[in-house]
Amino acid sequence: MPIDLRSDTVTRPTPEMRRAMMAAEVGDDQYGEDPATNELQARTAALLGKEAGLWLPSGTQANQVALMTLTRPGDEVIVARESHALWHEAGGAARNAGVQLTEIGEGGVFTAAEVTAALKPADHPLYPRTSLIEIENTHNRAGGVIFPQPEAERICALAHARGVAVYLDGARLWNVAAATGATLAELAAPFDMAMVAFSKGLGAPGGSLLAGTTPMIAEAARHRRQLGGAMRQIGFFAAAALYGLDHHMARLPEDHANARDLAQRLAQVPGIALDLSTVQTNIVIFRLTDEAPATAAVLAAAKDEGVLVSAFGPRTLRAVTHLDVTAVQCRQAGDVLARIIGGR
Repeated sequence: MPIDLRSDTVTRPTPEMRRAMMAAEVGDDQYGEDPATNELQARTAALLGKEAGLWLPSGTQANQVALMTLTRPGDEVIVARESHALWHEAGGAARNAGVQLTEIGEGGVFTAAEVTAALKPADHPLYPRTSLIEIENTHNRAGGVIFPQPEAERICALAHARGVAVYLDGARLWNVAAATGATLAELAAPFDMAMVAFSKGLGAPGGSLLAGTTPMIAEAARHRRQLGGAMRQIGFFAAAALYGLDHHMARLPEDHANARDLAQRLAQVPGIALDLSTVQTNIVIFRLTDEAPATAAVLAAAKDEGVLVSAFGPRTLRAVTHLDVTAVQCRQAGDVLARIIGGR
C-alpha cells in the first residue's frame, strides 16, 4: 500500500469501525426512524452547542444547504481568500444558492475591520445584499491554519449587529479543538450554523452534519431533499461516525505531530519553500521554487516510490496526515520527497 498523503479523506474504516457499521440498527431516515442517525444528529448537535443537527452525505452538500438556508438568490457571502466554498465546490454557491462569494483577508483568516470594509449596505439599489459571512476553520488551502477564536467572536458580533448571519465551515473543527483545547461548543458558539465532517480526521467513510436552531435545521432538511441528499437506511454511516467520535478524536494530536515533523523535514530541502508557521494542524502546504523539478515530475516520481501527495497549484503541493499513516511512514515520505525535489 502507498503512503497516501493526498487527503485525510482517503482513510478506510478500521476493523472495529466496520464491526460497528455491521451492528448498526437501521431504519428509514426520511421518516425519522433511523436510530443511529437520530443518535448521531442529537449527539453532534449537543457537542456543537446547537439545538438540532442534520446528517448530509458530504461537506460540500452541507455547505450548499447552509447557503440555501441562510441566504436568498442574488445575495453576497463574504468568505476567506481561497476558501473551500469558492475553490472546491464546482461553482455550487452560484448554481444552487444563487449567491456571489467575495474573498477577503489573507492566509485563511480575516478581521472584523476587513468585514466592515466589505459589507454592502442592505438598501443600496446597485449592490448585492451581504447576508452571510462564512468562516472556514481550519482553512484547507492556507495549510490547515486555525482561525483565531477571539477574532471570530468579534466578526460574529459585528455581523449580528448588522443583521448578517454567520456560518462556520468546520469540516476539520475536530482538529481545531485538538490543537487549541477549546471545546467544539465554544468554537461553534458565536455562529448561527456550523458544519463538521466525519470523513475528515475521524476516519468515517462519509457524512457531515449541519447544526443550528430547530427551525434552521427543518429548513435545511428541505434543501437537502431538493439536492437529492435525503437518504434512507443511513445508520451504517452514522455508526461509523459515532465510532469515530468515541475512538478517533483523542488521537488527532498524533496527526498534528506527524504533520509538524514532515514539514520540518521538507523545510530544510533546497527547492522547497514552506512557512512552518502555517503548519498548525494536519495539513502541510509547500511550494516548489524555480530550481525544483516540475510539479508533475515530482508527483510521478513520488508515486513510483509509493508516496502520494496532491498538486494544489502549478508549483504548490499538499500533504495531509491522518490515522492511516504512521509517524514512521511520514518520515519515509519526507525522505522520498526530499530526495526527489532537493537531491538529498
